[in-house]
Amino acid sequence: MVKIIIVEDEEKWMTEYERVINNILFKTDKEYEIYKFKKYNNELRDIINDNSEQKIYLMDLELDPKHTGMDILREIREEDWDSEIIVLTNHDRMFETVHKEIYKTFDFIEKFDNFESRLIKDLKKIFNKKHDKDKFIYDTKKIKLQIYLKDILYIYRDTVDRKLIIKTSNNEFVVNLTMNEILSMLDNRFIQCHRSCIINNDRITEKNYAEGYFTTDTGEKVDLLSRKFKEEE
Repeated sequence: MVKIIIVEDEEKWMTEYERVINNILFKTDKEYEIYKFKKYNNELRDIINDNSEQKIYLMDLELDPKHTGMDILREIREEDWDSEIIVLTNHDRMFETVHKEIYKTFDFIEKFDNFESRLIKDLKKIFNKKHDKDKFIYDTKKIKLQIYLKDILYIYRDTVDRKLIIKTSNNEFVVNLTMNEILSMLDNRFIQCHRSCIINNDRITEKNYAEGYFTTDTGEKVDLLSRKFKEEE
């Protein structure tokens, strides 16, 4: 099931977006629900906080000044890095602000600049996109873990307990495995970058071998990068 969330305070635009969505999906086997909001409320908040299903947001920026479109976008990305966001607005001057402040915006569409063809193209790309649901699964008598691979930033060995720590955007998980054992349970987006560290290459924005650190897409700087492993990438 795909949840498509339209946040738009003008009825005529909301109707247009709903028409485009239904025209695209009517002859497909996609299961979807459309949710419509003219402003922020508790129901929208609950949808934002629910990460159980794929979501696509069609967002206006010019909303109630008490809770603007930018406020809602920031809240979405605080809770959810994976749902797709398409911004539809009358003001192209917001382009830089949106792309600077909101991580991974799929598109920025001006309503009066051929919006329909662009929206159709964007939605088709999103619906045809393969969604990454691969997991790291760790199951023992003491602990059961299921973590989406895309959520893992890096894995490092604790020097005191000699166990591995899996670092995600919001949590840390301890597992009693060796580096080789855990590597065999991951896919090829993961590489060893230090004798005590494995990184998710998709979540790394910078590797500085000269100074021995990498930076994750959450802005964290980690001093566990070794030239020895550079040739193996």
